Parts: sequence; structure tokens; C-alpha cells
Amino acid sequence: QVQLVESGGGLVQAGDSLTLSCAASTRTFFMGWFRQVPGKEREFVAAIRWTGGGADYSESVWGRFTISTDNVKNTVYLQMDSLKPEDTAVYYCASGIGGSMRDARHYRSWGQGAQVTVSS
Repeated sequence: QVQLVESGGGLVQAGDSLTLSCAASTRTFFMGWFRQVPGKEREFVAAIRWTGGGADYSESVWGRFTISTDNVKNTVYLQMDSLKPEDTAVYYCASGIGGSMRDARHYRSWGQGAQVTVSS
């Protein structure tokens, strides 16, 4: 079981930037970020392969968020720019085991979640 530890959430204003980090105990095939608001299903945000990059983004964050990895530290980052109130959610990192990076069923381990709140 991969252990994931997230950090970096917080309260910001619309238009601000924030970076989330997720340290993994070991690498699998890919890492993803999902987010969830109360009463809604967990939503795919971004994902990236440890080897060769190959990032993917949801349409709602494309051009504003950037996912990256530090393969020495086994850490994945989510740089969030031009934040909007609708980005408010609990953000989860996850370790993927194969298949579609957009499908939450292809992730085995999940971080504890980081609250991101964007005020208008």
C-alpha cells in the first residue's frame, strides 16, 4: 500500500495561486489529483505519469493548473493559478495502478485530502 501525505491547502482569494504537494512512499504508474465538494462525486482534476510525463487535465482546469513531479522526492505537485470560487473543494492525490488516468477506479491509494477555499 502506497502511503500519500498531502500538504498546501488553504484559503485564498479569487485570482490567487496555490500549490498542493503530495509525497508518496513509492512510485506506481501515475499520480492523479481529484477534488470533491459535499454532495457531489469525486471529480478528476489532473494526472501525470512518473516516467515520461504525459499529463492530462480536466477541461475545467486546463490552462490554469499544472501538475508536475519530483522523481527524486517521489512528490507530485499541483500548481493552481487564477483560482476561482468554483475551485473550492477538498483535493485528494492518488496513486494510479494502470488504465485510464481519469477514472478514480484505477487508483489504489489516496491521500488524506487538503481543503482549498477560494473566496470571491
